[in-house]
Amino acid sequence: MSLTRSNVGEKEMKAEFFLPDDYRPAEDEPFMNERQLEYFRRKLITWREELLEGSRDTIEGLQESTRNIPDAAERASEETDRALELRTRDRQRKLVSKIDAALRRIGEGEFGYCEVTGDQISLKRLDARPIATMSLEAQERHERREKVHRDD
Repeated sequence: MSLTRSNVGEKEMKAEFFLPDDYRPAEDEPFMNERQLEYFRRKLITWREELLEGSRDTIEGLQESTRNIPDAAERASEETDRALELRTRDRQRKLVSKIDAALRRIGEGEFGYCEVTGDQISLKRLDARPIATMSLEAQERHERREKVHRDD
């Protein structure tokens, strides 16, 4: 999947209603009500656009920096920088896919619920990592299991 506008539906790309700039989801309101969903939808779209803009800048920079450098040490340094930048962009490309998946979950009414337990994911966790698909407890269990299998 490339870092271009993806298969996120138009419904996810346009605002549904007015949401104050200072709005923050609160524990005392119904979980994943329209305001919370809109808040997370906008947060995800903004994050996605920032990543895509960075990708465009990187591509332009890499195209401009393609030059013949006679000094071997300088050339090696530039190639290392380029490889690091490409790895970073690859991680960001994967992140854009996760953002698109979160936007789809919003559209399907599944956003904010743990894919393992079906429990609510805390608003604090979602605010910090809106692409989260597991509750903190489920994520910790998953990571412990991963660590045990990795140590074998």
